[in-house]
Parts: sequence; structure tokens; C-alpha cells
Amino acid sequence: MSDDDALVSLTTQLLRELGESPERQGLLHTPQRVATSLRELTSGYGREIADVVNGAIFEEPYEEMVVVRDIEVYSLCEHHLLPFFGKAHVAYLACGRIIGLSKIPRVVDMFARRLQVQERLTTQVAEALHDVLQPYGVGVVIEAAHLCMMMRGVQKQNSMAVTSALTGAMRTDPKCRAEFLSLIGLPVTPTR
Repeated sequence: MSDDDALVSLTTQLLRELGESPERQGLLHTPQRVATSLRELTSGYGREIADVVNGAIFEEPYEEMVVVRDIEVYSLCEHHLLPFFGKAHVAYLACGRIIGLSKIPRVVDMFARRLQVQERLTTQVAEALHDVLQPYGVGVVIEAAHLCMMMRGVQKQNSMAVTSALTGAMRTDPKCRAEFLSLIGLPVTPTR
């Protein structure tokens, strides 16, 4: 039995447990569709950072901030298997090396396409980019709505979770952090 066959079988059983008939017309192909969907939504497990970056790191005498903001994020909450979605803002303070800009959203997607919590996702993106680029610092902010909070439980429709992960100078230098937050459109709070 293939992995997809197992998912099809489990989905068929789940439909029965929910009181549905997998043989009814509207559900005839649902187990196959769910298996395909779950494979796509968790495709990040089969990927490694080196494969995603694919050698697109270039020596460049650039030592300023690079920001890619408003990256669409879609992931599955590992607690309820319900989606959370929003935007990621990613920056790094270059130290003589830059990465192909399209690789940054790909890194976000690689980690988002796993069962996740937003906090871990944010940290994984920051740490992976810090490891492959060796910059002065990395900053990642993710703003997301969680269907596990909207559809069930507290049922709060307008709440957003905001998480951040900072490495190197983005963590230790208030000016770098302030520049990052300003460039992604978040308010900068004066430091004490």
C-alpha cells in the first residue's frame, strides 16, 4: 500500500466516523483529493535548505539591509490541522554575500509546508537564512490569522498573531531593528 493509498483509506474511515457516506456522489473522490491536498500542504518535509537555495548565494560587496516583505504564508497548525495564513517579512543585513531574492519566499514556503506552530516557523526561517548567508543579522516577522481560533474555540474573527525572530545585529543593535521594523511598516518603539 502506498502512502497515498494509506491517506485515502484513513480519509474514507474518517468520513464514516463523522457520520458521512464516502459512497455518496459528492464524496466519491474526496479521499483522493484530501490525500493529494495533504501531500502538497506538507511537501516541506521532503525539502532541505540546500536544495531550496540551490547555490543562489553570491559574493557581493554589499553590507546593507535586504528586505522581502508581504510574502504570502499558508501553513497547517499542528494542534488542530487547521490552516493559518498571513504574511512574512524577511530581512538580512548583508555581510558580503547576497541570496537570489526568489529564494527567500521559497525558504518560507519550505518551512510553512509542514505541520507548524507560527513561533517555530518564524524561528526556522531566521535560523536557516542566518546559517546559509552568514550575514550580520536576520529579521523575520510573521503576521497570521489562525482558523483554529476563528472557526472553533474562542472564535475571534479579527485577531492576528504576530511573531518575530531576530539574529545577530538585528537582535543586538537597536538601529538595525528599528530600520527593519520601519521598512516592513511596523511601528518602532523607542528603546529604553
